[in-house]
Amino acid sequence: MNHGARGPAARLNGLARDAAQRELRRCCASECWASELATRRPFASDAALFSAADDVWWNLEPDDWREAFASHPRIGERGGGAWSAEEQAGMSDAPTTLEVEIREGNRAYEAKFGHVFLICATGLSAAEMAAALARRLDNDPDTELRIAAAEQARITKLRLQKLATGEPPVTK
Repeated sequence: MNHGARGPAARLNGLARDAAQRELRRCCASECWASELATRRPFASDAALFSAADDVWWNLEPDDWREAFASHPRIGERGGGAWSAEEQAGMSDAPTTLEVEIREGNRAYEAKFGHVFLICATGLSAAEMAAALARRLDNDPDTELRIAAAEQARITKLRLQKLATGEPPVTK
């Protein structure tokens, strides 16, 4: 997706370094990720931004991934800002029994893996999220960490795209 001069790359390129880092942390809460990506500016295109974002993400340490995970609310819970609420819209009409199932699954997941269950929830129904949660509880910790990191990468790309059309830019 290339927005030309109005896309997220152009928006980030036009900001001072500190402001760019703040905007990037809205997309992914890893300080190392935001700092490293801000140093790679200017981006020639949105595609170059997305490529750099992935490159930086997959070269971070697991603790940096966990830092990003920690900024997300649990599936089915409020918090995390407007983007999280929008991303979890599929939970809005979940029956109470499914909400309870997800809450219990969240607790079991966190007890087993030590971090919040992370899924790119955009476009998913509550039932789809619950099924993914149940499936992923069977993973070993190393496999699940990589899956959660891949989900974070998907969330981050969606949020980077929203920089162009989302909320007003931070001040320079």
